Amino acid sequence: MATFISVPLKKSSEVELVKPLSKFVTATYPAGEEQAEYLRSVDELNKLRKSALGRPLDKHESSLEILLRYYDQLCSVEPKFPFSENQLCLTFTWKDAFDKGSLFSGSVKLALASQIASEQNLDNDEGLKTAAKFYQLASGAFGHIRDTVLSALNREPTMDISPETVGTLSNIMLAQAQEMKDAVIAKLANQAADYYGDAFKQCQYKDNLPKEVLPVLAAKHCIMQANAELHQSILAKQKKRFGEEIARLQHAAELVKTVATSHDEYVSVKDLTEKINRALTAAKKDNDFIYHDRVPEVKDLEHIGKAALVKPTAITPPLSQKFADLFEKMVPMAVQQSMSIYGQRKAETVNRLVGTMREATNLCNGYAALRLSDQMLLCSCIVLASLNLPAALEDLSGDSIPQSIAEKARAVVQLGGLQSIEQLIRDLPELLTRNREILDEGSNFSNILDKAVQADQVVRDRYNAHCDMITLLCKPENELNAAIPSANPTKTLQGSEVVNVLRSQLAQLDEMKRERETLEGEIKAVTFDMSTVFLTSLAQDGAISEEQMSLSKLDQLYGAYNQRVQATLRTQEELLGQVQTSHQEFSSLKQSNTEANQREEVLKKLASAHDSYVEISNNLREGTKFYNDLTEILLKFQNKCSDIVFARKTERDELLKYTGQPQQAQQQPPQMKANPPARPPPPSFNPQAASPNPATTPTGPPNSNPPPLAPHPRPRDPLPQLPRMPMGYNPYAYGQYNMPNMPSMPNMPNMPYMPYQQTPGQGGYPAAPPGGQPYPGYPSNPLNSSPTTLSNNSTLPSPPHPSYHQLTPNKK
Repeated sequence: MATFISVPLKKSSEVELVKPLSKFVTATYPAGEEQAEYLRSVDELNKLRKSALGRPLDKHESSLEILLRYYDQLCSVEPKFPFSENQLCLTFTWKDAFDKGSLFSGSVKLALASQIASEQNLDNDEGLKTAAKFYQLASGAFGHIRDTVLSALNREPTMDISPETVGTLSNIMLAQAQEMKDAVIAKLANQAADYYGDAFKQCQYKDNLPKEVLPVLAAKHCIMQANAELHQSILAKQKKRFGEEIARLQHAAELVKTVATSHDEYVSVKDLTEKINRALTAAKKDNDFIYHDRVPEVKDLEHIGKAALVKPTAITPPLSQKFADLFEKMVPMAVQQSMSIYGQRKAETVNRLVGTMREATNLCNGYAALRLSDQMLLCSCIVLASLNLPAALEDLSGDSIPQSIAEKARAVVQLGGLQSIEQLIRDLPELLTRNREILDEGSNFSNILDKAVQADQVVRDRYNAHCDMITLLCKPENELNAAIPSANPTKTLQGSEVVNVLRSQLAQLDEMKRERETLEGEIKAVTFDMSTVFLTSLAQDGAISEEQMSLSKLDQLYGAYNQRVQATLRTQEELLGQVQTSHQEFSSLKQSNTEANQREEVLKKLASAHDSYVEISNNLREGTKFYNDLTEILLKFQNKCSDIVFARKTERDELLKYTGQPQQAQQQPPQMKANPPARPPPPSFNPQAASPNPATTPTGPPNSNPPPLAPHPRPRDPLPQLPRMPMGYNPYAYGQYNMPNMPSMPNMPNMPYMPYQQTPGQGGYPAAPPGGQPYPGYPSNPLNSSPTTLSNNSTLPSPPHPSYHQLTPNKK
């Protein structure tokens, strides 16, 4: 009874895990501690695989623990990396456990549990329990392979893991687990016999398993039936059914005799035979001399019941009690994608709130006539800039440079003057050309660049319109003063009531602007980690309702801020009405002074030139950053396309190798013999000519090549990658086009660039144009509002320069 079936271990070939996984980590997560931690985890995973599969394993629980940890880690890693044909392609190659020559592709390790169970000491209860536990685990593993793993293979499995084979092995392991239970219970033995019988029927007509397995299964089936009859005979004796006792013992004796005759070389039944014969001799003796009970036929005996006390152990990770996820902090790809979309929605919400405030502030400054609401459309945009406020109040002397104009002149010189804009303009064509070269492989991206050129032209036109005044602002203060027309002193207006009222109203507007800046900071500072919410939803429902969850949370986070923004809009509307009324009174006092009007017009142009300078500079920097970041995305797109093509080529070579059709042999035609006989026989070929030279016959790619479907190094040097933009860099007060702040594959949310905002205290002319509107020609959602997908969660960047769009506003 010490004969048990165990399954040999499958052997695996080396697999390159570090390079493809590390490449994904470095491309997805920004450089820093998080990326370094994931790279270390990749190395640990590789070491764990080598420990589990790269060396012989002892038949001990500690070896099984290593395998279980590796299996648990694979289950944990699978949803966190994009394992698919066009992204992370890893092929695991295993040898057939029963055939030393064949190979198959998959990801399973078989039956160390069955080997450990077969090594247990069955003479004590602890050994029985341990063996039963591991046989059930082995049965569950084979069932899991049949029900789950085989459907994931992309080719025919080898015979050792075919559905029929693993189903048979599952039954064998279950039968042996049942045998480990209390072997004196007839129902258990009878059920174990059924398990062995089912396993024997499944494999007796197929060569799935080694030939020595079938006789063992047949012998085990008979032995379990004999055990059932033996223990049922004891029950019959207790019930005074002595004839039934003898009939069952005779049947048991016949069963073990069959085993001894046909399968003695595989299974020894000597002890069981002696036990049954002793019981049969004693029963016959007692019945012959004492009871004289009739011995019934075997077919007339009552059927023995069955009881299953074992079942396959469900394969539910984690199986190892010591398992610690190496990538615990990395969220599944579904959560990464939901987080990316949530980030876009959050940024759009922030853009909308902050853009509304800046739009109102820009209207207050008089840069453009924008409809904030039905109540805020001021008739002809008679606001601060068109009123030349506050410069008109500062210019009451009539012969010196107003303070605000002097500050603007110094600011333009400090920012680099006209030369800095001209240099940025000269740099744009080179960046444009580089992007066009890359776009030859992806024509879907051409629309973005074409519209970027249009946006660049808007900047050029604005630059040409204000170039003269910007040049004047760059001159020394004495030349600037000389260029501004002088006017008769208007000191009589200083200290008048209308001037004091107007200054007070302007001070209230400045205070409102500062409050908006504080409110903007609060809005941008709002943070909430949605990954926990998404993970909980994924665990509970198996899916993530991203849109509903994101919108609900964003409304909860930003609802109060939206109310505060609307309150500032109402306040501004009231103040602007008061300013307009006060300015009419102020203007009536100055209408008689023609020289003052000319001077005021020049001051307006200078103030406008300053703000245009700031805006153009920032738009050009945004354009430069846009081209650089788009170049990096297109390079990744190009590399991805090249990798897929190269992988398909390598797969073709591998398939030719496996099918035994060398390319050279296909191309070399056979040669006929020079001198055929008089009566020509069927055409014959020269073997030397008909087959390729063994020394030169290609055998497929070298051993160092990756397996089929795996990503391969490119056959040529890749285009140089641009340096990655610093993740935390935010040179603008608002409106960067939001290159990703990982994690996720570079995901460029479709959020418009917001304009540069003027610094507090800057008067005389508005700051940047209203936010919330895209750069003209840089669509908020490129490619006809349908983002071109680079990967599972990688989309094109939204273009910059929304302020350009302000110059040619869309009509809604």
